[in-house]
Amino acid sequence: MHNAFPFTFDNLEEYYVAAIEFGYEIMTCFDYTKRKKNLPPLTIINRVDIDFSMSKAERLCNIFNKIGIKATFFVRLHAKEYNPFSFENYRILKYIQQSGHEIGYHSEIIDQSFIWNENPEDCLKRDIQILSRLLETDIQGIASHGGMTGLNNLDFWKNEKPKHFGVIYEAYEETGAFNLFKNSFYISDSEWTAWKCYDHGKLQINDRRTPLEHFKKLYPKIYMLIHPDTYYDRHIYE
Repeated sequence: MHNAFPFTFDNLEEYYVAAIEFGYEIMTCFDYTKRKKNLPPLTIINRVDIDFSMSKAERLCNIFNKIGIKATFFVRLHAKEYNPFSFENYRILKYIQQSGHEIGYHSEIIDQSFIWNENPEDCLKRDIQILSRLLETDIQGIASHGGMTGLNNLDFWKNEKPKHFGVIYEAYEETGAFNLFKNSFYISDSEWTAWKCYDHGKLQINDRRTPLEHFKKLYPKIYMLIHPDTYYDRHIYE
């Protein structure tokens, strides 16, 4: 019988285990910037955008810890859905960090600047300082969040560079330290109930294959984006 609910935590764990068995080395976004000129033959850059659920992010962290891989977790500071400063969410963030994973900033710079009538550069500088102070670490990377305002937070980077704000990379930049999206096979769960993929920046129309099926192709460099909110134990409404 066809599995109508394929986005379980167990299935996701199986995908990562299979990737390791195929010979992939799985690394954080920041580690990629340090190693991009000398990558292993099969590489997965492992990115997690925490859009709505910090508790599910902890579930992903536990999976990664269990199988011995690392990821970059991008955190929002202004989400209606979670407060990174709450007792439980701060505990989870510290746990993710102390487990050896990278914490990055999931930015909403254009949204903030329009809603608050503030300069986006000032918003970004303040947020980086706040997250850095919260976790007592230097934030190395930013990933732009796509929210519900209809504005594109990536527009900020058309005329700006991450280094001007004391960070190494932005997760979709096409030049500079990262420059990964158009130089990799990109897999994402961002459609919630279906996978999608891009080959060197080009959307593969109607390609809904799972990561496992893509791993079998042994693409040399895979950029994998997942969202904790997508996954569940039995079904999406639990």
